Amino acid sequence: MTVQFATTPVLRIAYERGGPVDGAPVILLHGWPDDARTFDGVVPALQAAGFQTVVPWLRGFGPTSFLSADTMRSGEIVAMAQDAIDLADALKLETFAVVGHDWGARIAYVLAAVHPERATRVCALSVGWQPGELPTPALEQVRKYWYQWFMATERGAETVKSDRKAFARIQWETWAPQGWFRESEFETTAKSFENPDWPEVTVHSYTVRWGEARKDPRYRDLDQRAMSAQAISVPTLMIQGAADSVTLPSTTDGKEKYFTGGYRRHVLDGIGHFPTREAPDAVSRLVIDFLKTK
Repeated sequence: MTVQFATTPVLRIAYERGGPVDGAPVILLHGWPDDARTFDGVVPALQAAGFQTVVPWLRGFGPTSFLSADTMRSGEIVAMAQDAIDLADALKLETFAVVGHDWGARIAYVLAAVHPERATRVCALSVGWQPGELPTPALEQVRKYWYQWFMATERGAETVKSDRKAFARIQWETWAPQGWFRESEFETTAKSFENPDWPEVTVHSYTVRWGEARKDPRYRDLDQRAMSAQAISVPTLMIQGAADSVTLPSTTDGKEKYFTGGYRRHVLDGIGHFPTREAPDAVSRLVIDFLKTK
């Protein structure tokens, strides 16, 4: 598919769009350290099933760029949720389903919590949800989040800036069972990390979520609405890799009580943190079945 661009109040968003023009729209949001290519094994199946797909590069990734040098390079999840709404508005999508992985899953939850009139269904991969600020993780999970604490230091932030590709590769090599990706696959996606805003957006995203950086005032109201949400009313499917070695499967279990519109969680045996890449056929079947359920 050809890369297209949409101009929003803050960004020039790069995206790929395909499938039947009259098909129900699905926005697919990637995570970190990843990009739009993470859905290459899923998009053809969705389009064949009659869905229209929109796959953007998030702020700080690939060809997506900020319109102004003066705009704060916020990595807040609510900022990226607003980006998704702005993109939908630019494409004249009144309602849409959301499939999100990692950061994309967090964005999807915010969209469902704050804009249930827009997000019709949510499929979240590899990340769970619960109300309010992120709680301090259990120590086993803390150990897995070493890279987040590292980025909260000046030396860590500088490492992300000076050695971004190597830093991202460590995550690919350790978040899933060995040998799950091809070298060419990583190299293709690593080009998205060459975006000049990638280091700043990355570091801010992981420091602001733990209260170690200031928030962008532009998104204050949206942030307050997201933080005050006590439940999600949009039907939700959560897909978890049983061999995920960064987001421990135990951390996404037992979340049903937070979802009033229906919730199911499916665990994929032997799969790590990147289900869309590691098991695209299984993910496609689960997502299509979920999206077509009345």
